[in-house]
Parts: sequence; structure tokens; C-alpha cells
Amino acid sequence: MNPVIGHYALILALFVAALQAALPLAGLSKNNEKLFAFAAPMARIQSALIIFSFLILTYAFYANDFSVYYVAVTSNSHLPLIFRLAAVWGGHEGSMLFWVTILAVWTLAVTFFAKELPLRFRSSLLAVMGLLTVGFLMFILFTSNPFDRIFPAPFDGRDLNPLLQDPGMVFHPPLLYMGYVGFSVAFAFAIAALLDGRLDVTWARWTRPWTTAAWVFLTLGIALGSRWAYYELGWGGWWFWDAVENASFMPWLIGTALIHSLAVTEKRDAFKAWTVLLSICAFSLSLLGTFLVRSGVLTSVHAFATDPSRGLFILLFLVVVIGGALTLFALRAQSVGLGEKFDLVSRESFLLSNNLVLFTATASVLLGTLYPLLIDAMGMGKISVGPPYFDTVFVAIMVPGIFLMGIGPIASWKKASVPDLASKLKWALGISIISALLVPSVMGRLSPMIFVGLLMAFWVISSVLVAIKTRLKAIPGNDVVKKFKMFGPAFNGMLLAHFGLAIFIIGVTMVKGYEQEYDITMHSGETTVINGYDFTFKGTLPVTGPNYKSKQGQFYVTKDGKEIDLLTPEKRYYPVQGAVMTEASISINPVRDIYISLGEELEEGGWSIRIYFKPFVQWIWLGCLLMGLGGLLTMVDKRYRLKKKVTNNESAAT
Repeated sequence: MNPVIGHYALILALFVAALQAALPLAGLSKNNEKLFAFAAPMARIQSALIIFSFLILTYAFYANDFSVYYVAVTSNSHLPLIFRLAAVWGGHEGSMLFWVTILAVWTLAVTFFAKELPLRFRSSLLAVMGLLTVGFLMFILFTSNPFDRIFPAPFDGRDLNPLLQDPGMVFHPPLLYMGYVGFSVAFAFAIAALLDGRLDVTWARWTRPWTTAAWVFLTLGIALGSRWAYYELGWGGWWFWDAVENASFMPWLIGTALIHSLAVTEKRDAFKAWTVLLSICAFSLSLLGTFLVRSGVLTSVHAFATDPSRGLFILLFLVVVIGGALTLFALRAQSVGLGEKFDLVSRESFLLSNNLVLFTATASVLLGTLYPLLIDAMGMGKISVGPPYFDTVFVAIMVPGIFLMGIGPIASWKKASVPDLASKLKWALGISIISALLVPSVMGRLSPMIFVGLLMAFWVISSVLVAIKTRLKAIPGNDVVKKFKMFGPAFNGMLLAHFGLAIFIIGVTMVKGYEQEYDITMHSGETTVINGYDFTFKGTLPVTGPNYKSKQGQFYVTKDGKEIDLLTPEKRYYPVQGAVMTEASISINPVRDIYISLGEELEEGGWSIRIYFKPFVQWIWLGCLLMGLGGLLTMVDKRYRLKKKVTNNESAAT
């Protein structure tokens, strides 16, 4: 009976969510405040019902209830418990229920942590989130019911995709979905503000921590997914510009522009229309990602569904949401106002320019992602837009944006002096150029791309140091420690996030510029010398896992007679699915990774081996972690816990 209860809980949640949307909107149109009071209780009830339904499905996986079709095709009784629970979101139906469950979590958070908002505005906000919940619940109930039954129930399940049987898949989807769905809150804030006619500094202050939270989750989710691809797929790459990867990256780019735009709106009461548009775009791109992953138009290790009817439903939902939001924006844009004026050379101008760069970069990724699909849909053949396009176009667009990122935090609001900026930044530029030339001389090779990448990274680091120096000078007194304490979490978070981006750029530049790949053949007992390291192959050992059998290679890595590591790559066979998977083994070091994967087994006990040297690759994920921590630090700023109205004159570090 449990699956039936879970199904009916979703149906009941649909009706409650409809009331959550309809009653406050009716109160808004009739100016009836009594109807506003229903928003929060309805939101909590429907959220509780959805979470309860998700727990019912989770229990079905725990109990190996193969009478549930989704459990039967996604799990197996021999699957380890941790992967059995992660299998809840390992397929299309469960991932959609997980999506709407995350939306319920965000909705609950709004009801409990946004109580300081005016009742009228909070009710409008929850009404918009209720409408989104209605759309996703209808999609689940009509096209993707995870509680569909199968009789007679099979003796065992088909097992989870072996690629997803990894600890990274336990944490990557929740973080990614918290980011994806979190932008629905920013979207709801924007729509509620348009409905209420309230787009001011206070609105920006309300919206900013919620948007930053979504951005942090998405940053960490993308980073963890990249890390998983690096060690799990066996080819040593960390980003392939796969269409589904792009589907998560595009909302991140727009979200980055949005949190900077919100900073300007909060501080200077400017960019209001632009901020609303970015809020709409961020969530719209999240919906587009949902369409790409679940419509069947893509073939990818990340994609779920192959049913076109599901894609059509999401496409219609996408059109309704985006079309309705843009129509409302067009109708209310006149009343938004332009906000405070600013000079051509000012912090506002640099942030606006940076936003335009991010928007253009997003458009370039969107074009490269959708163009092959459009060509295929029009019957004009199949084409592939791969890494060469993205590496060339995206990098060329982003270089000016990174340069501007170094100037923005140092420039004054409203009006800045070019000679003053030049005086502050000339040493930063000089140090950046010298550093970008010095590092390649140590590594032994210089190319234009390496120079540009390192120049941008060191430019950001140098500008962070200049920003710290400038802020210290602006605070009176001689106690440096006391001055540092006066910076505030928002300013410190911004510096940490920018520093994290610089670390990320160093990692990307170094690994793409200096990585090495070797394809060799080895037999048991042989030793090969590569890059000064001795690789001794001691053969393979049989390993029996809970639901697989494997051959595990034994590679002893030494340098100058000193043992560095024992690497144990595997070839795993999963009998239920008949799949053979490669499990790489990695020796991790702050400045280099040694990466080994097994290829095909040859005659007389030989194996084809692939060895990679990946310099500074771990800096990629370290940079992402620092960016996420910077966002978290920004969120704890006391301004976002104040109930009083923020004025234009109130000090606010960004």
C-alpha cells in the first residue's frame, strides 16, 4: 500500500499547491488581505506532502519493493544500500520527484525564514512558487509517475547504471538540484515584485541571500560533477562541453551576473530592470536544462529520458513560464524606473560591463548547445559542436570580463577617476605580466593561451590584494587587525570568491597547457620510466564486489628509488547489466596528479595502459570550493538579518 499512499500524497499536494497559488493571487487582484493568510499554511502542507511522498519512494528502494516499476528498472537487491538510496534520483521519474521535493524544501525555507517580508509580498512570492509546483506535479502525475506498479513483480531489479554507482552521485545531484531549483526563489522574488510594484533597494536586499545560496549550491554541484567525471569516466577529462554539462553551466553564468547586479541594486538602486531580467533568465535556463536532460533530444551519460511526450510537456511548461514572465516584465517595465545615475567610469559601469560579458558568454554556450539540435530537428543533417568551438569562443569572450573583474572592486561608486585607478593598478598589472612569464619559464614551455590564462589569474589575485590595501587605507586608525575585522563578511566573501576564481583559472591553464598522455602496453613484472617516474606492473588481482567482479591492476610508482604510491585501476564487470566499466586510480598531489586507467587485456597477460600527468588539476576544484565558501561568507552578512528598511545611504560592502 505504501506506493499507493505516496501517489495519492502527490495528488493531494497538487490540489493544495493550486490553492497556494490561487488564493493569494485572488487576494492580490481583489485587495483582500484575508486571502493572503492562506499562502504560508498551504505552502507548508503541500511541501510536507511532497516530502512524505519522496520518503515513501525512498523506502521502496530500501525495502527492494520491485512491484514499483521505477524501483525494478533502477535498483537491484545486491546494490549497496548507499547506492540503492541514491538510485531514488538515478532515473527520470525519481529525479523529477526529487526536483519537486527540492522545490518543496525551498518553499518551506521561504515560509520560515522570510517572515520579515510584508504579508502581501510574501504571499505573492509563495503564490508564484505554488504555480511552479503545480506545473511540475502535473508533469510527474501525467507523464512520469514514479509509483507505477508492475504485476507480477520481478524477482530482482535491473540494477542502477554502473556509472552512477559512485559516492559522487550520492552528493552531486542534491547539490546541483538545490542550485537549479534555488533560482526559482529568485524568479519568484522578481515576479512577486513586478506584481506588487515593489522594485527597490529593500527588494534587492531580500532577494540577494536567497540568490547567493542557490549560486553556492550550483557552484559546488557543478564542481562535484566535474570531479566525478574526472575519476569515473576513465578518460582523464574534467569538462567536455557536453550539452548537459552546459545546461548547468548556463544558469551558473547568469546567476553570477545576477548576484553582482543585485549588489548594485541594493547599494545604488540601479540596474533594477536588468536585475529582474536576469532573475527570469536564470530560472528559465534551469528549465531549459530540465528540457534538454529529460526530452530525449540528447544522448549523454547525464541524460535521463527518451520519451518525446515528456519533452513536449516540459517545452510547453517552459513556454508558459518564460512567456508569462517576459510578458509581465514588458507590461511593468515602464514602472520599474532607471534608478540612480552613474558616470561612464564608475563601479556601476564596470559591473554592468562584466554582466554583459557574462550574458554574451552564456549566449555563446547556448548557441553551441542548441545549434546542432536545431539543425537535426530541421532535417538538415547531424553536426557536432565540440570543445574547439567552446574553448575558442568562450575564452575570447571571458578574458575582457576577467580583466574588468579586477577593476570593479577598486573603482568608486557613481564616479571614478581613471588616473586614480591606473595609479592603484599599475603595479598589479606589472606583477601579473612578470608572473605569467615566469611560471612558463619554470615549466619549460610558453604559448599564447598559457600566457593569457596565467595573466588573467595573477591579475585577479593582484587586484584582490589592491582592493584589500585600498579598503585598509579608507578606514581611519593604525590598528591593522581592527581594520580587517571591519571589512565585513560581504566584502571578505567577494574577495574569497574572486581569489577562488583565480585559483580555478590557474588549474585550468596549467592542466590544459602541460598535461601529458601516454598509451603503452605492459606485462606483469615490467617497469616503464615516464617523466622520471618508474611504473612497475605487478599484474592484476581478482576482486569481488557486492554486485560486480573486477580485475585490479597493481602499479607501484617510484621516483629516485622512493615509493610514491600504489595505484590500483580496475576493469569491472557488472553481470546484471552485462556492462564492463573502467575505474581509474589516481595519485593526488597539490601540484600534479598521476592518473592510470586499464584498457584492453591482451594476449599473454599484457594490458594496454593509459597514463596521464595532470599538473595542478586539483586547483580546479579547490578554486570552486573557495568560490562557494566566498558565497557562504557573503550570506552571513548581518544586513540580510535586519528587518529595517535599507536606504541608499546605508553602508553596504559588495
